[in-house]
Amino acid sequence: MAESSRILDGITVVDLSTFVTGGFATAMLANQGAEVIKVERPGAGDDSRHSGPPFVPAEDYDGPGTVADANGESPYFWTVNYGKQSVEFDLKTAEGLAALYDLIEVADVFVENFRPGTAERLGVGYDDVREVNEDVVYCSISAFGETGPWSDRPGYDLLVQGTSGIMSVTGTEGGDPVKVGLPQTDLVTAMWAAFGVVGALFRRELTGEGDRVELGMHDAALPWLTKQAAKAFVGEETRRMGTKDPVLAPYQAYPTADGYLNVGCANQKLWRGLCEGVGRPELADDPRFATNADRVEHMEELEAELSAVFRRRTTDEWVERLADEAGLPVGPVYDVDEALTNEQTEARGVVTTMDHPAVGEIDVLEHPLNFERAESGFEGAPPLLGEDTEAVLRRLGYGVDDIETLRESGAIPDR
Repeated sequence: MAESSRILDGITVVDLSTFVTGGFATAMLANQGAEVIKVERPGAGDDSRHSGPPFVPAEDYDGPGTVADANGESPYFWTVNYGKQSVEFDLKTAEGLAALYDLIEVADVFVENFRPGTAERLGVGYDDVREVNEDVVYCSISAFGETGPWSDRPGYDLLVQGTSGIMSVTGTEGGDPVKVGLPQTDLVTAMWAAFGVVGALFRRELTGEGDRVELGMHDAALPWLTKQAAKAFVGEETRRMGTKDPVLAPYQAYPTADGYLNVGCANQKLWRGLCEGVGRPELADDPRFATNADRVEHMEELEAELSAVFRRRTTDEWVERLADEAGLPVGPVYDVDEALTNEQTEARGVVTTMDHPAVGEIDVLEHPLNFERAESGFEGAPPLLGEDTEAVLRRLGYGVDDIETLRESGAIPDR
């Protein structure tokens, strides 16, 4: 194999997680060169393989692995599983658990997102794993962490968006609580987990010692409150404000002749430039809007003044006039398709394509880290269920007879 300059080249990750929190964390590691081996339930796999619609029907395929859902392959599964391998081990069999232990023995990282106590019941808790690999970096992700009165509760992104306060500050003023349209707390937690794993690997390089990284989704979301937490810490009210900001103005979306324009001109230089750019220079000297604090205090009046102006032109006209010509921080509000296909996204190569073994060419969302002296990026398609089971076992030293014994015991699928 050719020598690679990818930062995590040579790192092997055993991933027992499902859905997004563990999946996106290990996808981040795969993007930086780690070999991520996803251990899945035989015949079913990760629950996100069945999340849809949409599904993409599989073409004729006779290679290793299988399409897990009768409807086809799930693009949602793809987005958090690029570049991984998939093995099917039934951990309720002694043989399947033994095969997993053989895999753990050569691993650097182990990731699970079971409810607290489940890993121990399966025989893959931290102490169990350290018995076969003392230097492993073991990462446990749960909804509410392993201590505290909520530790036994199950949880998903929706629940944590509620408990973390995010829904209380999302939506229109006076309206109902609104969930962020993305699985935000899943992704936030995944990024903390990946950061923790890489930090523990770095410490292992310095000390030779493995470690355990433990985190809960609720804890992971709270540091992202930033501005809202700052207000709460001094006793000020936090509330839903639509697209407005609690401490900056103008910093929101305004209606245009054909859509919406985001405007982030909150410091004095940018504010004066905006007033000139929209043909309302007198607003800069209006005592209601003299400073950022004044503009925040009179946010409704400011919104009324600027909304009337921005409705006179289209979004593209304002972007050209204010962003391209005047250099001001304004931009369009795109839908998802426009976000994925606009000229900036294309120029940066964020959306690429690769061949999937069962459905042909698929789109790939690349990750944003670009290094001067290291490579990054996904090197393979998201795996079919169990696609790499035999190949991984052979690398571990299993022979033909050994693999057949695993089939007969039900530890791996008989296909």
